[in-house]
Amino acid sequence: MREEARHILFGVATLVALAAVGGVTFGGKKIEAAASGYIVRASFNKIDGLNAGDAVRLAGIKIGEVAGMRLGDQYSAVVDLRIDSPVELPTDTSAAIHTDGLFGAKHIVLVPGAEDRMLKAGSAITLTQDSVVVGDLLDLIIGEGRAKQAKKDAPQPERQPKGVPNELMPPSLLSDPQPPR
Repeated sequence: MREEARHILFGVATLVALAAVGGVTFGGKKIEAAASGYIVRASFNKIDGLNAGDAVRLAGIKIGEVAGMRLGDQYSAVVDLRIDSPVELPTDTSAAIHTDGLFGAKHIVLVPGAEDRMLKAGSAITLTQDSVVVGDLLDLIIGEGRAKQAKKDAPQPERQPKGVPNELMPPSLLSDPQPPR
């Protein structure tokens, strides 16, 4: 019985230790600095996969995050971008939704323009590029491949043998003359 009690005590201590490690790992609150910066908005036709909190990048460096999204005029998606305070962007800055790798997370890439005037809080970025949906891209690639294969499989008109005068060739073969390969 003494050995059995020792095994039970060891099992309980192990479970308590695992619960403590799990609590520290998964139960901690995310500590963030207060969000500082200014909000600008950008309208897109398609933002598939973009979420609040996703990164806003300039030259590959995170300079802000997606603060929120809503439906705008004419069924466009209006995205609010929180830009960090020290970063100033020209009024002709463009925004595009990119993906990390083929199936990675979405983020917004900003490309500054050449204007002297800078965006202010509440300004709009008017030059935008929508999100590319991988499924749509794959459908396009498959469609192009099928079109090329159909063209390749289509019957080709017979080519005129060398040395045969045009007068002896059937008219159907003369309508689409192609050089021999």
